[in-house]
Amino acid sequence: MKDSFRRGATAAIAAAIAAASLAAQPATQRSVPQTYAITNARIVPVSSPAIEKGTIVIRDGLITAVGASVSAPGDARIIDGSGLSVYPCFIDSYTSLGIDEPGSAAGGRGGRGAAGGAAAAAPRAAVVSTNPPGLQPENSAVDMLKADADAFAGPQSVGFTSALTAPPTGIYMGQSALINLGDGDAASLIVKSPVTLNIGFTPLRNGGFPNSLLGVFAALRQSLLDAQHYRDVAAAYAKNPRGMKRPDFDPSLDALQPVINRQVPVVMRADSKREIERALDLAKEFNLKVIIAGGEESPTLADRLKSENVPVLLSVDYPRKAPQPADADPEPLRVLRERVEAPKAAAALQKAGVKFAFESGNISTWTDFTTNVQRTVESGLSADEAVKALTWQAADIFGASDRLGSIEAGKIANLTITRGDIFDRAGRVSQLFIDGRPVAVRAQTANGAAAATATGNWNVVATLDGGDHPISISLQQDGVRLTGTYQGSLGAGEVTNGTIGADGNFRFTASLIVGNLTEECTFSGSLQGNGISGTISVVGEPTSPGKFVGTRPGGGRGARPPREEN
Repeated sequence: MKDSFRRGATAAIAAAIAAASLAAQPATQRSVPQTYAITNARIVPVSSPAIEKGTIVIRDGLITAVGASVSAPGDARIIDGSGLSVYPCFIDSYTSLGIDEPGSAAGGRGGRGAAGGAAAAAPRAAVVSTNPPGLQPENSAVDMLKADADAFAGPQSVGFTSALTAPPTGIYMGQSALINLGDGDAASLIVKSPVTLNIGFTPLRNGGFPNSLLGVFAALRQSLLDAQHYRDVAAAYAKNPRGMKRPDFDPSLDALQPVINRQVPVVMRADSKREIERALDLAKEFNLKVIIAGGEESPTLADRLKSENVPVLLSVDYPRKAPQPADADPEPLRVLRERVEAPKAAAALQKAGVKFAFESGNISTWTDFTTNVQRTVESGLSADEAVKALTWQAADIFGASDRLGSIEAGKIANLTITRGDIFDRAGRVSQLFIDGRPVAVRAQTANGAAAATATGNWNVVATLDGGDHPISISLQQDGVRLTGTYQGSLGAGEVTNGTIGADGNFRFTASLIVGNLTEECTFSGSLQGNGISGTISVVGEPTSPGKFVGTRPGGGRGARPPREEN
């Protein structure tokens, strides 16, 4: 009896301790089932036709059911998807997101031109490579990965839930990882690793070899030849070690073994036709599985890319017209052609049957990504193919279509939810699911602040007709529409034909007194915080005769106008 009592008391105490321990754990560490049902939504599975009104059930991080006749489980948290569209996760197919490199700023977006870089990173292998920094293929994104909510907020704002990330610099940039842009520790972000070995053709700038493009290809070719020899010697030793000197372990050559054995593809960053040809020739010489990243001029080699089954990670960081004074020389024809042709590349690759996915390039204003993908649709790519390039095709190129890229039962519950169609200029990302958990979207501008709003009273100085003229402008913003009034020495009236994008770029029309005439003038500019600036053009005139800069008083701490552009 006493033994029974003691056993019961001991069990009760143990249960109390366990309960207290569970209560003390952060919510993210508890093993609590998470079940959601998104109902009444337009669902774009990608792997099958769109469902105009359906339900998606999510349990424990996975999609468990999807369809028009699916019912929400009794234990599910219901999300009414009326008026919403649900897409599979958008995947940025080439980034440095989450890379926390030694000697550089932690996390951040990184970007291919970030300071520090893999060239500055200390080798992480147990055996130190004799290769100089920048030529160490054993460097791994996994070793440098760090969850960074602030860095992830920008890509999340345009629908990205996943990304291929790799160290941003070096010739051998290192081994990439496919990650989710969620929270938690770095290990919880990894979907697949290694995915690719990433290579750049930028010569080293530390004074050592290789410091030229010719030297870069010579170094790459030699390292691949050395890797083949290393493989053959290791195979011979494994077959008959007696009487043979044991081969020394080399972390760099060891890291190249999956590459020369075609187990891991190589991403080669190449934009010009000549760069792409050199990359393809190198891959053919060593029988490598190659993927082209950037690919600005890839349509000129579409037939070869198709015949050699080479995918392209196509950058949508399109050339933009730089602000120039009115008396500047015309832009070269080559520059004009590049700007016009860039959005057409995706349609050209699709027509040729080349598999491609979209990557963000060096975009700093994340809303430009959505805008530029929309431009590819306007330039001939079908909306369905554009969605595939953001989702399933990216996952397929990286060998992860069994877990990401479409809305199907059993796959990771990474979802991009939009209000309106993603390719509608008025559409916007309203929410994400990452690993089955809802993520609120923070609207972004170029500096990471809240999305631009133009509503308020603005004190503007217009430089027009040879002088500076103060104008008071009152604006009201309703979605993308701008209305308002203005008054000053150039006249008074109503703002008409006003629009503004999520990135703060706006335009509107006002009737101003220019010289002795009343002219219809268009204000085109950008808004950052509580500052605006831009140009004023007279409708029907071929050149821009003026510019403007203004501030919104009382806009809050830290507000400042954008730098004036000449």
